[in-house]
Amino acid sequence: MLGLSVGQVRSWVRAGFLAPMRGPRGELRFSFQDLVLLRTAQGLVSARIPARRVKSALRRLRSSLPEGRALRSVKVSAEGSGIVVRDGDARWRADDGQVLFDFDTAELARKVAPLLVRSARAGEVLLRDVGDAGGGADAPAGAEEWYERACDLEAAAPAEARSAYRRTLELDPVHPDAHVNLGRLLHEGGDAAAAAAHYRSALAARPDDATAEFNLGVALEDLGEHEEALGAYVRALALDPALADAHYNAALLFEQRGEPKSAIRHLRAYKKLTHG
Repeated sequence: MLGLSVGQVRSWVRAGFLAPMRGPRGELRFSFQDLVLLRTAQGLVSARIPARRVKSALRRLRSSLPEGRALRSVKVSAEGSGIVVRDGDARWRADDGQVLFDFDTAELARKVAPLLVRSARAGEVLLRDVGDAGGGADAPAGAEEWYERACDLEAAAPAEARSAYRRTLELDPVHPDAHVNLGRLLHEGGDAAAAAAHYRSALAARPDDATAEFNLGVALEDLGEHEEALGAYVRALALDPALADAHYNAALLFEQRGEPKSAIRHLRAYKKLTHG
């Protein structure tokens, strides 16, 4: 069930992490909780964490738990290259006991959103008033200030963020980051064609922008323009070979074209980047 050999199971028993019962013929009998713990250990090893480190971390965890608490009573998982323990709402690193905190950014964004929206709208009114009056000391300083405002608005108020990015581009039509970010917001809103136009504008201003090339590929793929999308992915990878998602998307398109060797090459690169 777990894909473990008898020797591997016995090694975990010898390490003291499991306490199976003995059957009438002396065979080891494991509970469902034992299977859960074995699967956890195997999952950590499969996540490229060395078995010796897994055993060391679990041994440290076992010794730190209150008397009577079993390892199977907490949830152990891999996060990046670390081993993280969760017990209810508490989280800590198994290696060194460092406590970790979960920050509810969604709740924070919900509370901040009205303030950001009011600020953005006040700024738009101010800009119009200043334009009518011929200038003023309290006006936004320029494109960069509008760009920063747009970045602040993205998570809480995407509609206002799009307006702020458009203000940025009114003041600086070749601002590449504003084109990329506005394109992404438009793409997320379902307008892939408008997004592609902004990605192309970003590339016209900054030809070595791998993110803009990759985003353009995704937009073109959504528009059904697969050959053009593949070209964008290839150009993105020429600029940044570590773009794992570009390798993956290119592999699928090469497979559709009937070029399995190229597809396999990109899939191997994707797996190396995401698992190694």
